[in-house]
Amino acid sequence: GVVWRTDDSPQNNEAFTKPTNTQYPQVRMVCQMELSSHLITGSAFDDYKVNEMVLAEKLIETTPDNSLTLFDKGFYSLGLLHKWQTTGSERHWLIPLKKNVQYEVIQTLGRNDKLVQLSSNPRARKMWPTLPNTLIARLVTRKIKGKSYSVMTSMTDPMRYLSADIGDLYSHRWEIELGYREQKQYMLGNRLTLRSRLPALVKQELWGVLLTYNMVRYQMVKMCHTLKGDYLPYQLSFNGSLAQIMRLLVGLPYSTPGAIPRQLKYFYAMAESLILEPRRDRGFPRAVKPRPQRYARNKKAAHLK
Repeated sequence: GVVWRTDDSPQNNEAFTKPTNTQYPQVRMVCQMELSSHLITGSAFDDYKVNEMVLAEKLIETTPDNSLTLFDKGFYSLGLLHKWQTTGSERHWLIPLKKNVQYEVIQTLGRNDKLVQLSSNPRARKMWPTLPNTLIARLVTRKIKGKSYSVMTSMTDPMRYLSADIGDLYSHRWEIELGYREQKQYMLGNRLTLRSRLPALVKQELWGVLLTYNMVRYQMVKMCHTLKGDYLPYQLSFNGSLAQIMRLLVGLPYSTPGAIPRQLKYFYAMAESLILEPRRDRGFPRAVKPRPQRYARNKKAAHLK
C-alpha cells in the first residue's frame, strides 16, 4: 500500500479525507507488482479512510494462477487469504507471522518447518461466507543475524516447496517499495502533491502514473533481452532507463523515418551501461523515523521570567 497527497481544493476536500495533523486530502492505493520486472499487474485506490484489505480484495480476480503473492503482516485476514487461495488455481500467499496469532501445530516437517491449524472466528465467517472453521498453513522459521523470523504460507507441500526457498522469499517483498520510490521520486521529480484539483482528474492522474511507469518498465524488460548474461529487469537502473527514454522521445520528432530504426538500435544497446551494482546487505535494521517537529526542542533551555 501507498498514500498519495492531492491538491487542497474544495472538491478534493469533499471527496477525500484529510488525515489528522495534515493539510492535504489523501488517496490510499494498493498495488500488485511482478517482482522480477517491477511491472504493476493490478491496482486499486480509494479514499484515505478505506482499509488496505478492502482494496486488496479488489485484486483477487485479476491475480494470475500459478502465482505466489507476498503480503505485509498488516494484511493478515483468514478470510482474505482463503479467498485469495481458492479463487483460482495454485494461487499461493506468504505473510509474516503476526504477533499473538493463535495456531495449533499438527505436524512437524523439519526443525523450523511445521504445519499448523488456524481457527477462524464467527465474525470473520460472517464477513467471508466461504471461510471454513479451520485452515491449514505452513510455518517456516529462519534465523538471520541471531534473530528469528517466521513466515506463514499456503505452500504446504514440503516436496514441492523447500523450506529454505520459502525463508528467502519474503526478502523480495521490499521490491514494491522501490517501485513506489521510482514513481514518486524519479518520475514525478519529488513533487509530493498531485496537481489535479478535481477527484475524477486525481484518479486519471494516478492511472497515468501507473501506465507511464509500466511503459518504462516494459522497455526495461525488452532491454534485458538484448544483454549477454542472466539479468532480470530489476537489475537495471530505472532512473537511467527513464533518462534514455526521455532523450529518445525528445529526438524522435526531429528524425527522419529512415533514422528511427538506427536510434532504437542505439537505445537498446545502452542497456549494458544501465546494469546496477550488486545490492549490499542492509547494515542497520529498518526503523520508523520520528515525525519532524515544527519547532526545535531543547530540554535544557531555561525558562524566561
